[in-house]
Amino acid sequence: MIIVDRKRYLGVTGMERYWELDAARGIAILMMILFHTLFDLYYFQLYPVNIDSGFWRYFAFSTASLFLLIAGISLSISYARASREITTTAGVVIKYLKRGAVIFACGLLVTLATYLFLQEGFVVFGILQVIGVSIMISPLFLRFREKNILIGALFIVTGIVLSIAAIDGPVWLIPIGIHPATFWSVDYEPVFPWTGFVLIGIGLGSYLYPEGKRSFQVPEKFLPGILPLSFLGKHSLVIYLLHQPVILLLLHFFAGLPLV
Repeated sequence: MIIVDRKRYLGVTGMERYWELDAARGIAILMMILFHTLFDLYYFQLYPVNIDSGFWRYFAFSTASLFLLIAGISLSISYARASREITTTAGVVIKYLKRGAVIFACGLLVTLATYLFLQEGFVVFGILQVIGVSIMISPLFLRFREKNILIGALFIVTGIVLSIAAIDGPVWLIPIGIHPATFWSVDYEPVFPWTGFVLIGIGLGSYLYPEGKRSFQVPEKFLPGILPLSFLGKHSLVIYLLHQPVILLLLHFFAGLPLV
């Protein structure tokens, strides 16, 4: 049974969490697990599912976009609260450098694991890396609040242009969307366009949660049914790091996938 402190979500005790954001993140987690299961079936030739185009390709884009939008909204709320608690700009910058570095380091663990297990096509700059970098550079943008919707759109357009142009470049430009012609990765989300979704989320957060406070009413009658999703959302990083090994183990036992 999943037990969640209802009072904490309603802000009666401690720092208030917005359960609708955790629930949305929980939905993104379930979408991610579903897609990665299908990806593994395709990659290891266990089932002929098409993930490179059509519905499942857009499903993958939607999943990543949802994660990043929620990350941006959460940054907006966090920044509003941090601005009241931290009196110096340097303090705010350090806060987000540390937070982003932790997420980025988790991304490096994924890089190491995929290199050891896959080697070819291993993750160089995946979703955890782009979230980490986006958090670290967010102090440059958080003060622009709603204007980040436009800034984020420019990031996305830039990413689309870089993709269409297919510019060849050195490996050290991989994080921004320019890479060698032979480069490929099973998970690649460069700053352009993907940080754009974080920035749009920051802008949306400024509208929906001004000064870090919810500006709309949410019917509490839906809370009991949504709490399991919220539980997943609260532990999204741990689930992200563990879900692929679990999927691979299940495929090993039920579909004969060799692990070595």
